[in-house]
Amino acid sequence: MTEQSLTLVSHPLCPFVQRAAIVLLEKGVAFDRVNVELSAKPDWFLALSPTGKVPVLKVRQPNGGEAILFESVVICEYLNETQGGAAMYPDDALLRARHRAWIEFATQTFAEGWQFLHAKDMATADARRAAFRDRLSKIEAELGDGPYFAGANFGLVDAVYAPLFRYFGIIDPEVADPIFAGLPRVTAWRAALAERSSVKNAVIDTYPDLFRDHLRQQGAMIAAYQPEFQGVIS
Repeated sequence: MTEQSLTLVSHPLCPFVQRAAIVLLEKGVAFDRVNVELSAKPDWFLALSPTGKVPVLKVRQPNGGEAILFESVVICEYLNETQGGAAMYPDDALLRARHRAWIEFATQTFAEGWQFLHAKDMATADARRAAFRDRLSKIEAELGDGPYFAGANFGLVDAVYAPLFRYFGIIDPEVADPIFAGLPRVTAWRAALAERSSVKNAVIDTYPDLFRDHLRQQGAMIAAYQPEFQGVIS
């Protein structure tokens, strides 16, 4: 492997790693990617990551040392500020602040979506689906004509939300589609993100199978979708 100045420490299923990978691909930056097993974290990784989580970005310095960055949004903003290619934040300070606010909004939106996907009983699935859809409705009110969050240009907000929407392209459409019903702008945004080259290439080809296996291992209801689940998604 050719040693690059940037190394992304990763896990194949982590959506937060995908954010950083999307930005790296958008910027056209060469980078190495090293996967770690999060169920048995190696000592070298724990020495790098204060949180014990991925992603971690190793940035080689001119003196041969390495600087370490953690937290996905921090990494994405650093890459946006230091690498070439189109800017992924608006120049206007107020618009930039609004984009950062919607990126912060993604934190709980991810949590609600993740908990829905992993629900093991009807009551939890119903509650988490309602909470997730409520947050999607707030995004719907913010979106314009698209195709991306801020219009024609793909930005950091898009990179942050794309891994979340990817999940709903993997699970059964009978479960996923009703969640987005009546949200035409979010639906169109989700479709545009799915077709973006950087989003597609941020994961390995076997990602859908890996994610379905993960849901089965976690005992998620939607991993073994049955018609009686329709009550949760209708």
